[in-house]
Amino acid sequence: MLKAIQRFLIITLLVVGLLFLGYQAFLYSLVREKLPTATMVAAVNVGGMSREEAAAAINERYLAPITLHHLEEQVDINPQDVGFNLDVETMLDEAEAARGEVPFWEGLVEYLLKQSFDATNVQLIAGYDQAALRAQLANVASFLDKPATAPQLLLGAGSNYQPGEAGYVTDVEASLPAVEMALYQADLAKRQVDLVIEMQEPAELNMDVLRTQIEQVMANDGQGLLASVFIIDLETGEELAINATNAISGLSILKIAIFVETYRKLDGPPNEYVQGLLFDTAVQSSNFGANLLLHEIAGEPNTYLGAELLTESLHRLGLVNTFMAIPYDAAEVATRPSTYPTPANATADLIFEPDTARQTTAEDIGTLLSMIYHCANGGGALLAVYPGELTPQECQAIIDLMVLNDEGNLIRFGVPETTAVSHKHGWDEVTHGDAGIVFSPNRDYVMVEYLHFPGGDFLLHDFSFPILRQFAQLTYNYFNFAEPYTENVVDRALREAAVREAAAAEAAAAAAAAAEEGVVDETAVTPTPAP
Repeated sequence: MLKAIQRFLIITLLVVGLLFLGYQAFLYSLVREKLPTATMVAAVNVGGMSREEAAAAINERYLAPITLHHLEEQVDINPQDVGFNLDVETMLDEAEAARGEVPFWEGLVEYLLKQSFDATNVQLIAGYDQAALRAQLANVASFLDKPATAPQLLLGAGSNYQPGEAGYVTDVEASLPAVEMALYQADLAKRQVDLVIEMQEPAELNMDVLRTQIEQVMANDGQGLLASVFIIDLETGEELAINATNAISGLSILKIAIFVETYRKLDGPPNEYVQGLLFDTAVQSSNFGANLLLHEIAGEPNTYLGAELLTESLHRLGLVNTFMAIPYDAAEVATRPSTYPTPANATADLIFEPDTARQTTAEDIGTLLSMIYHCANGGGALLAVYPGELTPQECQAIIDLMVLNDEGNLIRFGVPETTAVSHKHGWDEVTHGDAGIVFSPNRDYVMVEYLHFPGGDFLLHDFSFPILRQFAQLTYNYFNFAEPYTENVVDRALREAAVREAAAAEAAAAAAAAAEEGVVDETAVTPTPAP
């Protein structure tokens, strides 16, 4: 009886086992089309998944955003936006090919044991557009970076200046490898990237700041005009040039060269006659006086010869873009050149439409002024090229002469009244300019500035002068940043005009009173008698 029961139980267990095994085989047959248990595709466990489920799982991991950490900020970028693409079909084909090699009963055992005897591991097949990724990082940087700033002048903004500030910028190239690696990570925790951030100290004040400020003035107020600017730091030699090598009309600014050549021709201090011509030319901007100085340069009453010798001397100094072919207010003559070819005017596009008779560049004039300055201090090109023909005392006399020029107040109205400016202004119908040496408290410098109205008939002083004065003020404040000059240049001009008008009225009243008393005051303004 006991044996019968045992036999029954064994048979029952066998039947149940066979039924269970058959059922499991049936279940396995249903999932045999799915990937084996230990199947990894691109580091994603897709075991027991259908092809469609596996594809979805892989895409879910690799198309998840990459999180970029920029200091305290976080930004997600979409892999598809950087051209990231997965070759899912090829990877799944490899996985299915591996599955097809497993016999049914071996697969059933793996199914029952929930593990594979031979794991399948298909490597990631993907790619991306590196240029697009670099562009994405640059875009993130443009929004989140805060580059260090140089000091900035804040005229009219309630304070004199804003000190430079520290900042930070993204090193895109250094950040790129980490972001690339994150694109290929299936683990979501590894799809986080700390961008490489460079901390920056406050930028020092430099001429790029000044350039930006001048260009901003032109953008705001100078539409339709062209500017030519040349600035030299007379201590360091650093230069700022904006259209400074373009040919431009010589104007009365070319009289600076006449002063230099006149003193070079003198054998001693100028006599009273020549001193008077120098004064009239520098202070009254007399063209007649300038032409008479050309006689002194020529050694005879021949302005054209004087202009020719002046041009030769300038070219000897390396100022090859500067010439005077025809004297002031003079006519062209057949026996003399009416113009000179230069590197500056050789270009087809002469944006400043220079006078063919008298030309220069802002760079040439600025260089000449720096030569005069260094000559006065016992060095520089003038003394080297003309040893024994010019002295530091004569160069200083030229500087002192031009300091007396209180007309053409362009540079002068952009600096404090106590700051000496040795300058020569000049203008015609469409080009206005000024050039000088500024002896400012912190640094001496040369400034040359022009504005031109291309294609125009007449450039109004009311339009050009405030802009040129702003250039001068910005330049002064660049060299004297700790103690900037902040008076509004328009207010300065109105104030000085009022002072001049009051002085003229007072002089006229004094002359009238003297006339009534029958006394002639030689210093008073004498009215011109009626014809």
